[in-house]
Amino acid sequence: MSGARPQQAYLSQDNNADDTAATRAVIEGMVDGLNDHRIADIGEYFADEFRWMGNQGCGFKQGLREFQEAWQKPFQAAFSDKVCIDEARLFDGQWAAAFGRQEAVHSGEFMGLAATGKKVVIRYMDFWKVVDGKIIDNWVMVDFPGVLKQLGHDVFAGKGWENLTDNPNRDFRPDQLPWRK
Repeated sequence: MSGARPQQAYLSQDNNADDTAATRAVIEGMVDGLNDHRIADIGEYFADEFRWMGNQGCGFKQGLREFQEAWQKPFQAAFSDKVCIDEARLFDGQWAAAFGRQEAVHSGEFMGLAATGKKVVIRYMDFWKVVDGKIIDNWVMVDFPGVLKQLGHDVFAGKGWENLTDNPNRDFRPDQLPWRK
């Protein structure tokens, strides 16, 4: 790239590294709360006006109430017996990140598809910013195309780039990596 470079990492430039332990406690408690399927009292971990910023199909949620009504409730209605498994977590000051999977049963309508009863794996990545003991921002990527494929609907109509490999049916399974114990 020639010429001026774009400013990098401006959202984390004022990160306070002294907040790492407090951030870890908030995120670990929040994940436990989500695994307990808490909705009404999940505000213990989120600022009232926090922002939940998801990829296409997930949407942007402004504030705790919108997160509860337009994400938590529909998600729990579509997927029962859900458990969140963070495969990796990183903490640095006011920032935290994780990626992993949710394992659930497709027990309600999802993206127009009626319940199938199939067990699905829902891959995700999260980045959080925690200020004064509450999550104020949450950037989220949820693999809805992968979920839809498990339910028999290929949103890429067979033209996904997994077809560029020798084994297009190979699934990525972090729990089967050779260094996992």
